[in-house]
Amino acid sequence: MQKNLVIVESPAKAKTIEKFLGADYSVMSSFGHIRDLKKKGLGIDIENNFAPDYEIPADKAKLVSELKKSAKAAEIVWLASDEDREGEAISWHLYEVLGLKKESTRRIVFHEITKEAILRAIENPRDIDDNLVCAQQARRVLDRIVGFELSPILWKKVKPSLSAGRVQSVAVRLVVDREREIQKFVPEPSYRVQAVFKVCDNNGKVVDLKAELPTRLKTKEQALAFLEKCKNATFTVDDIAKKPIKKSPAPPFTTSTLQQEAARKLGYSVSQTMMIAQKLYESGKITYMRTDSVNLSDLAINTSRQEILDVAGERYLHTRHYHTKSKGAQEAHEAIRLTYMDKTEIQGSLQERRLYELIWKRTIASQMADAELERTVISIAISGEQLKFVAEGEVLKFDGFLKVYMESSDDDTEQEDESLLPPLTVGQCLDDLQSVVAMERFSQRPARYTEASLVRKLEELGIGRPSTYAPTITTILNRGYVEKGEREGVEREYNLLTLIGDDIKDEIKVETTGAERAKLFPTDIGMVVNDFLIEYFPNILDYNFTANVEKEFDKVAEGECKWNAMIADFYKDFHKKIEETSDNSGKFSGEKYL
Repeated sequence: MQKNLVIVESPAKAKTIEKFLGADYSVMSSFGHIRDLKKKGLGIDIENNFAPDYEIPADKAKLVSELKKSAKAAEIVWLASDEDREGEAISWHLYEVLGLKKESTRRIVFHEITKEAILRAIENPRDIDDNLVCAQQARRVLDRIVGFELSPILWKKVKPSLSAGRVQSVAVRLVVDREREIQKFVPEPSYRVQAVFKVCDNNGKVVDLKAELPTRLKTKEQALAFLEKCKNATFTVDDIAKKPIKKSPAPPFTTSTLQQEAARKLGYSVSQTMMIAQKLYESGKITYMRTDSVNLSDLAINTSRQEILDVAGERYLHTRHYHTKSKGAQEAHEAIRLTYMDKTEIQGSLQERRLYELIWKRTIASQMADAELERTVISIAISGEQLKFVAEGEVLKFDGFLKVYMESSDDDTEQEDESLLPPLTVGQCLDDLQSVVAMERFSQRPARYTEASLVRKLEELGIGRPSTYAPTITTILNRGYVEKGEREGVEREYNLLTLIGDDIKDEIKVETTGAERAKLFPTDIGMVVNDFLIEYFPNILDYNFTANVEKEFDKVAEGECKWNAMIADFYKDFHKKIEETSDNSGKFSGEKYL
């Protein structure tokens, strides 16, 4: 038997680490947690300061026996689970269950699985962080209490086999609230007015100059009156403003931003992204994928620097140090990046290669120079009218980080390319008006959430942490409170007014609007459960309350408060409300909400 036993939580991670250690080391996997709260009953001794009652699942009994045997034969046991709260708890459970001794046990952490990182961790072991363990335990106990006591109320008052959860129910509320906003939304019409002039470019070629009113006209009458004025108006360039602008790259990926960009650019679901990222991490290709840090190590910055110099040259280099803004950043201490920045391609599935490339581009771009553009704004006066047409153009002077990567957004739409405007001078008369078009447009309803935008909203509200986003969305989908789907667009009429010469054409056109893909829709039962919880347990679904609970967990992790006391404060009012609601007779009717 080897002198050293290293225990990690996954076989893939064990396989990668084994390659870096010599014959004196044996690496085994715990396959995640080796014990959890008892499944039968609450699994928590309320009267005894909320003491958890743990059990080893039947399917882990053989594995635990093997781990005990190997640990007993080893001189030193190295607990090498992940460096977040969940990983700390896994190490603590291993320590307790295997009967390990402090003098022969080492806790090591690393956020990338490379030979250098593993050997450095072995040279710098530490003790198990009890505060992190307590924070994980507090989350597990609180979530069990909420689920265990709230779910039977739902069975009794709404429908059997339902469930509720502290974070999942808030996520459902966000989707339901957005649906209600959409249902109440009444689109407001207005008229977008655009003009096209014929002018000469630098080469004497006649080109189109497109200009638009910066404000919309409210009614058809106003639009017709404006077009009438344009019939005999003169159009004069009264101002030309040129302004240099810069665009800076987005910071390196956190869990949340990786999930969002992978959804937008690659079409991956949140859980799919995490599954692929897990494989990349465990095979030593990227750093730890559960993090809310945007920080990069000096090594990562230096290797990125060299890669940029090799690929693009010195002008493209701009070293940046990003810092995490959230006070309670509790996960790994570095952003998600490649372990080796000069390794631009990997072996693996197409999905793995695409996510790997996305992470490479984002990391490299974060250390590149700003993109430099010149924006030109031309103001065109209309005789006898206060309103002015405006033409805008944008010229890319230096691509900078755009050479590699451009961040997407949830509301990306196809836009007309803004390009170089033809040369004009202040006072120039534009005497070749081709057309003025007033098109009826409608205000946009709020957008339904995608998985990625829901993650962004949860993060924005301070609800959940990097390790909880994907499981939360998976839970609300699996339990049928929310469904992901598509909706076909509906046909809608709109008015189109066109001035050409002295004639105004008034047409009714038809367009298809409102088509949606991969959006989250609340189900009927999801809406009823949400409304029941809001009526009887408003604080559980209160965004600020849920975010404050996360802050309490952070305080426990930092050793600023005791986890038992935190749970006791919560439980007192919560349990009282449970009893009151249970005693109320009658079923809850959600008909008025549907």
